[in-house]
Amino acid sequence: MTRRGPLAAVLACLAGAGLALYAVTRVWAVAVERRPGLSDLRTEQTGADTQPWLIGLAVVALAGTGALLATRGVARRLLGVLLMTAAAGIVTGAVLARVTLDPGAAGQAGWIWPVLCAAGGVAVGVGGLLAARHGHRWPAMSARYERRSPTETESVDGTRELWDALDRGDDPTARGRDHP
Repeated sequence: MTRRGPLAAVLACLAGAGLALYAVTRVWAVAVERRPGLSDLRTEQTGADTQPWLIGLAVVALAGTGALLATRGVARRLLGVLLMTAAAGIVTGAVLARVTLDPGAAGQAGWIWPVLCAAGGVAVGVGGLLAARHGHRWPAMSARYERRSPTETESVDGTRELWDALDRGDDPTARGRDHP
């Protein structure tokens, strides 16, 4: 699989979680209470006021996005399943909040923020699905720097000789140039 697979998954999860987190903190409903002789009383509700666990799920999705970069193999696939579960929760929470809230004087915000929150959840779900299906084939972040066994690289003795040469002040890279 090309590098676009993990990049697409990470970007989908990052954008979706960020969108869901932003949308859930916006005003989804405004109730205006008319009070004769006094100013009107406005009560605003965000998606988080109605479904407080939506923020937690969006934060889990953000953390899971970072973990996609740090994990590999089966762990990354399981993380993809976790991200899909969080995404399902985000979408469900956005739909529940929208259905149970009377947008009142919120106007378009009464439907746009819940829809954007659900869209963010869908994006997280797509990223999670990519990770669950293909994540075990993606390169790991730290695989390049992992210690290899002596059989994979050069022998321990050869490595020891190079370090000893450096300790003596010799440049082991200059040997090939100075000597045939």
